[in-house]
Amino acid sequence: MINQLNVSANAGKLALDTQSLEQLRVQARQSPDQALKAAAQQFESVFLNMMLKSMREATPQDGIFDSEQTRMFTGMLDQQLAQSMASRGVGLADIMVKQLSRSMGGQVESGKIVPQSSVLDPQSSAAMPSAYNGTVQQDFVNRMLPFASQASQDSGVPPQLMLGQAALESGWGKREIQMANGSNSFNLFGIKANAGWKGKVAEVTTTEYKNGVAYKQVEKFRAYSSYAEAFRDYAGLIGNNPRYADVLQQGGNPAGMAQAMQKAGYATDPKYADKLVSVMGKIDLTG
Repeated sequence: MINQLNVSANAGKLALDTQSLEQLRVQARQSPDQALKAAAQQFESVFLNMMLKSMREATPQDGIFDSEQTRMFTGMLDQQLAQSMASRGVGLADIMVKQLSRSMGGQVESGKIVPQSSVLDPQSSAAMPSAYNGTVQQDFVNRMLPFASQASQDSGVPPQLMLGQAALESGWGKREIQMANGSNSFNLFGIKANAGWKGKVAEVTTTEYKNGVAYKQVEKFRAYSSYAEAFRDYAGLIGNNPRYADVLQQGGNPAGMAQAMQKAGYATDPKYADKLVSVMGKIDLTG
């Protein structure tokens, strides 16, 4: 009976591990930053479980109440305890994320990976090797073009401008703004949440410029339920706000639109227009 219970428990654990591994693989393709944090948390859970197991083995277990059954259930309890402790965090996962995220170009703030581009520091394409850029850039354009095209039809804002700003602000989709729980805010454009915004909010550390000098501060950004909603909101902002009226009067000219965006104060980076022109020059709408 004990062997059967052990086999069932191990089978259940194996199924759970296989499912978790597959989920991590999918997450790694869709959002490497979130997958890194999840993997670090799982490692922390395994480490804690091993530590508890070592502590149990160092404790005498030949008392009158000890048996194979009690040891099996104690092991199960320790596993649950390790998972519970890891979910709260003991600091090991945060250290792993901080160390490993350096190779991914991320920055860690308050235990979560915070993007360094987007509104934080929109220099995404310059940080990637050119051989890597081509595939990443076109994949991003292909994924976002349907949303940009629909928003353009509804607002008159050129899709090239939408995709250019989305690519610049999000590092071609590789450094999107995340919510506190690690989920995606879908905010590709770095649009901040002002007093009139009634939707969800993501708070991240951003790079701003004052008199040409960069500094860090925490800002609130709008969060959406989908990319389609994000593109609609951005198109409405540019198409309906008199502040950006000059942008739409440039006839789709990339340099003119970029200069008009900077003049209107879309970003505080003094080199924003040049960066935006460079990114728009890499966008191929024909696929």
